[in-house]
Amino acid sequence: MTITDPTTAPSADRLAAARLMLSSLGITVEDLTSSPTSTKDVPTFNVYIPIVEAAVTPGTLRVYGSYWKRIKERWGERRLDEPTATEIAGLVEHTKQNRVQRRNGRGGNCAGEHMVAAFRCLYKFAVIDEHIPASMNPAAKVPKPRRLPSNRRGLPAKQINELVDVANSTGNDPALDALIVRFHLETAARRAAALKLRLRDIDEEQCLLLLQEKGGVFRWQPASPTLVAHLLDHAKRRGCLEPDSRVLRNLNGKPITTRRYDGLWERCRKHIPWADRQQVATHWLRYTTLTFVERRFGLAVAQAYAGHETKNDALTTTTYVRAGINEVATALAALTGEPHPLAT
Repeated sequence: MTITDPTTAPSADRLAAARLMLSSLGITVEDLTSSPTSTKDVPTFNVYIPIVEAAVTPGTLRVYGSYWKRIKERWGERRLDEPTATEIAGLVEHTKQNRVQRRNGRGGNCAGEHMVAAFRCLYKFAVIDEHIPASMNPAAKVPKPRRLPSNRRGLPAKQINELVDVANSTGNDPALDALIVRFHLETAARRAAALKLRLRDIDEEQCLLLLQEKGGVFRWQPASPTLVAHLLDHAKRRGCLEPDSRVLRNLNGKPITTRRYDGLWERCRKHIPWADRQQVATHWLRYTTLTFVERRFGLAVAQAYAGHETKNDALTTTTYVRAGINEVATALAALTGEPHPLAT
């Protein structure tokens, strides 16, 4: 029998065979060299989810919070290392089948996608905190449901005018609702940007608004002189005096919340049948404006107008032909019919 000298380096063939065997067993070299985590140290979902909730942004918590609540209801006393990928997939399917039924629902794909993302976020922190090794992350093995194409589209002028008419003539504060609609039509901003707009974010001289958008992004967006004047007048009339005060406010002087948007679009859908059938809401205004800009001024200007930072390799060229704020201001001037101080 041949005795192998332990001081001799293994051959390339033996190393390859060892790697192949480890791969077939689902084991990495890191798993062999790292010390195993004691099961008594692995927290339960009831213990760990509140820790993660305190670590994520308010936006992330708003999206995933209801899904983490469901996980706690079903698996609260289980440790993070107990559920298998198959069990997680089963809970994802259960979430799809038992989702809240909405008129614009599309088979539960969105609910399933969010549940998978909520699990992945949870286990991402569990790996970082070394409660489980990365190779044992069950959420990483569960595929997300395929995202369906959006049904939203840019609206023609006639339909936009109908929405504006309803905003101008219904509700307990038509002036505020009309200002909200104009804000989104001009800036193509998301709802969160309007809710966070502060008095200090308005540059009256250059007609610019500093938008706070998702991902912690701040960017200057051109606005028409008319919109800027209306925002400043609205702020003054409703008691927005401090630089950090929120601009858009209800009649009682309190900053608006998402409930203002809910009420606005409920009224629009109540008065306009096509808006009700298609479940039109704020993001349709973003689609409308960006469609106009892309058709008239091209993709690079539309991307800058939207505040998009593309990571798609198919659009790498836009890195070199990125549009500037002057071109965005020019597109805005064409959209509103008003001259802008930064337009070229």
